[in-house]
Parts: sequence; structure tokens; C-alpha cells
Amino acid sequence: MKKLAIILALALSAGLIASAKNDKPAEITVISYNIRMGVAKDGTNSWEYRYPASAMMISDQKPDIFGLQEAYDFQVKYMDEYCDGYKSVGVGREDGKSKGEHMSIFYNKKKIALLKWGTYWLSETPDKPSIGWDAACIRTATWALMKDKASGKKFYYVNTHLDHVGPIAKKKGLKLIVDRIKEMNPQGYPMILTGDFNTEPHEAEILGELDTLMNSARNTAVATDNGDTFNGWGKGKGVIDHIYWSGFSTCTSFEVIRKPYMDRKFISDHYPVKACLIF
Repeated sequence: MKKLAIILALALSAGLIASAKNDKPAEITVISYNIRMGVAKDGTNSWEYRYPASAMMISDQKPDIFGLQEAYDFQVKYMDEYCDGYKSVGVGREDGKSKGEHMSIFYNKKKIALLKWGTYWLSETPDKPSIGWDAACIRTATWALMKDKASGKKFYYVNTHLDHVGPIAKKKGLKLIVDRIKEMNPQGYPMILTGDFNTEPHEAEILGELDTLMNSARNTAVATDNGDTFNGWGKGKGVIDHIYWSGFSTCTSFEVIRKPYMDRKFISDHYPVKACLIF
């Protein structure tokens, strides 16, 4: 009888442990990273000197998904090859194929399933390569419908880079993204928006409508980080890289990743930002 009681106790204990594992809430970790365009002539900060550091950062931080801004085709290909276990989607903003900067979305193939994706242009003609309003550059947003394989939960992810010069383009570009987010998600799935907005958190005239639709991870995380996201290779500052969310139960953490990789103080002229979201 004593032996049977021990066996039953062990079985119950194992069941409780398994149940505890199964009850762990599903979570998504996401990084937004302006990788700094690989054609820029930045001296010893040029891509040719710092490229391994970006892949090292991803391998160390292990996000489930991440969005790149300013990535040229050769940078996307490098990250595809050296960020083990990840795949990406995205197109070049100049021709809708490979030319120019990509707003690429990467995802961990073991954890995340890609269901569908697309890119649109932040302009008056968003369905074809085009420059919008008073923008200095062509700007795009890449979106994806994804599924967390472990929980089966679906969510949307949008990654973008707003213009750095044109105030109208910046405001109307984000307005277009907000409108598309409303239209694309009638099911009410959780939503993630990342990007370099070239916009500080206090700029309500640009962020106002977005702030009513989604939550800033920086402002709502249980544990947050108020540091600058732009570093300008040590010569600049600013909070212009953002992660927004809606439809999740909470954001447990938001972090500006200042950790050096490959003994480099700066892996880009922007620090990556990271958030953990719970379904």
C-alpha cells in the first residue's frame, strides 16, 4: 500500500508539473531594429566592419519575430543566412522587388507560422511603388498574418519606417497605416506595429490617432526602459523607434538594447528595441 501511495503521489506531482507547463501563458517577443543602410559611408561604422554584430544580437536576444528598417537586399540576405532558424518576407521600396531599402519581417520558423503577407507604399497610391506627399524618400510598410505554433493563436505584425523630412508625409503615412490596421483585422486578432517613426513620443499631432488605437510598449510595459533609441554613433539622441500593440493581455517588458556585440559599442546608429507580449 505504501508503495502504491508513493506511485500515486509521483503521478499526481508529474501531472501538476505538466499542467503548470501547459498553463504558461503564450507570449511573443519582438524586436524593432533600424539596421542602418548598408550603402552608407560611415567610416569604421560602415556595414563592412559591423555586419556580424547584427546577427550576433539576434542570436543572443532570440526574438520570435523582428522587423528591420533601412535594410538593403544584401543585408536582408546576410541576416537570412546567419540568423539561424529565421525566415523573412519583404520587398525593396524602389521597385517592389529587390531595389532599395526593405521593411523586412523575420520570424522564427519553429515557433511562428507565416499565413500571408504583403507590402504597401505610404503614398496617395499605396498599391504600387510611389513616393508620398512631401516625403524625401519612398516609404513602405510590410505586414504579415502569423500564428504562434504552440498556442495556435493568430496575430498581425506591421513593420514600417516613416519619412524623416516631410511633416505631411509623416502624419499621413502613419494615418494610412492606422487606417489599414483597422481594415485588415475584422477578426480582432492581436496586432503588433514596429518601426522607426522619426517621431518622439510627445508629438501628439502625429501619434495621436495611433495612441487611441494601440498601446505603446514603452508606456505600458510592466518593466520599461526610458532611454534613447537613436544614438547617431554616439553623436545623437532621440526616442524615435517604437513598438505598439493591441489585443494582447499585457506587455511585460520593454527594453532598449544597448549591449555591445563583437566589442562594438554601437551595432547601428539606432539601438534595437524589444518587447515581450502576452496573449
